[in-house]
Amino acid sequence: MEEKQTEISTLGEFGLIDHLTKNIQPRNASTVKGVGDDCAVLHYDNAEILVSTDLLIEGVHFDLTYVPLKHLGYKSAIVNFSDLYAMNAIPRQITVSLGISKRFTVEHMEALYSGIKLACEIYGVDLIGGDTTTSRSGLVISITCIGEAPKDRIVYRNGAHDTDLICVSGDLGAAYMGLQLLEREKVASAGQKDFIPSFQGKEYLVERQLKPEARKDVIEELAKAGIQPTAMMDISDGLSSELLHICKASGTGCRVYEDRIPIDYQTAIMAEELNMNLVTAAMNGGEDYELLFTVPLHCHEKIKSLPGIKVIGHITDKSLGCAMITRDGTEIPVAAQGWNPLK
Repeated sequence: MEEKQTEISTLGEFGLIDHLTKNIQPRNASTVKGVGDDCAVLHYDNAEILVSTDLLIEGVHFDLTYVPLKHLGYKSAIVNFSDLYAMNAIPRQITVSLGISKRFTVEHMEALYSGIKLACEIYGVDLIGGDTTTSRSGLVISITCIGEAPKDRIVYRNGAHDTDLICVSGDLGAAYMGLQLLEREKVASAGQKDFIPSFQGKEYLVERQLKPEARKDVIEELAKAGIQPTAMMDISDGLSSELLHICKASGTGCRVYEDRIPIDYQTAIMAEELNMNLVTAAMNGGEDYELLFTVPLHCHEKIKSLPGIKVIGHITDKSLGCAMITRDGTEIPVAAQGWNPLK
């Protein structure tokens, strides 16, 4: 039975905002005033304020053919939280702005917001405002995330030094392989009314694409272990691109080792099925939202004891450039071939 759908025009802009944000209660003491006025009001003592914004556009960043709106809302929030964790900060508030075309109903927006609110609940973040407008090109989502960190705890891209260890959390390439799988099934479903996609044995890949997580746990474990990274980024555009960003900002080179790059078994199987180079997928795929960071060499024993963290190489002098050492010992240049939305 088809669910009743309510046209957004029946509520209007402010009615829709009230409908989607009712019953939202602040979780952070720094949130003085959230939704319901001309501005949100925040208060911080003895902390630096960090702000990050991400823009997601239908047809460029997501395809609603296979992305459920609840998952899209969750992911939209997570990618912003990840930017804050990548600077060793804690996300506290977000604002959500939407461009909505006429094909969407109130129920569609409820599904999107249910994902956003779930992410906020899990990560302890307050939704404090935003904006809505009409879009003539599908759905547009813009989320701004506000967070805090003590001045001496913030980690930038430019702090890596010669001999620092290069570390990554989790595994790489799974989100990209999940995207390839979803796209393959989309093509296979063309013209078929009752098509059932085949994800058996590859559920992890689909989850990594549709429902990524921000690595709050890694930030907490590093703090517990007394490890302050010297440089850090989240892996959104691909490991190769992020490595080059850190090395450029820090004025260094790097060496990473092919056989140390963490790759899940399902990722390897999918790459074989699609006849794709596994390491290329891991280096350039993007959307893993794992953390790439550097630590001083003397932290080696501490890092080795942390679960889910892999040392994949080291920082070098700038004159040596950026290279990957293959399994047979060959040096090949690291090239930025990750996601570029302006291509």
